[in-house]
Amino acid sequence: MPHVNPPLDVLRQILSASPVIAMVGASSDPARPSHRIMKLLLGRGFLVIPVHPGETEVLGQRAYPTLEAIPEPVDIVDVFRRPDAAPAIADSAIAIGAKVLWLQLGISSEDAAKRAAAGGLVVVMDRCVGETVVELGVRDQGVGGQE
Repeated sequence: MPHVNPPLDVLRQILSASPVIAMVGASSDPARPSHRIMKLLLGRGFLVIPVHPGETEVLGQRAYPTLEAIPEPVDIVDVFRRPDAAPAIADSAIAIGAKVLWLQLGISSEDAAKRAAAGGLVVVMDRCVGETVVELGVRDQGVGGQE
């Protein structure tokens, strides 16, 4: 059976209760979608931790080469990588104790979804976390983030 994303009320609940997002594939290049979405999420008060082996810092946030290198708990693993990278990222998300694996718009992987779900994670695929935050009005006040 193919994966089905949680309904909007569940997504609202997840995003409202998940302040720490590890962004796999975050980029310091303002032309990249991950940069724009990371800036939006920071402005909404989320703590966004960039994960990219080629970056040291993105939007003032220290970058880490892998999920496993992050020294603090992560709620959501947001993925800006090709679908073929998603299963290994799902395994890493399970290993670090994340609660949600979120594959960005245009990214789907049934293998990653099955692995993550088997590991107890909620899975969202082919949906932009930034657009969802705006659509659902999550953290509108931007408390604690960058404007």
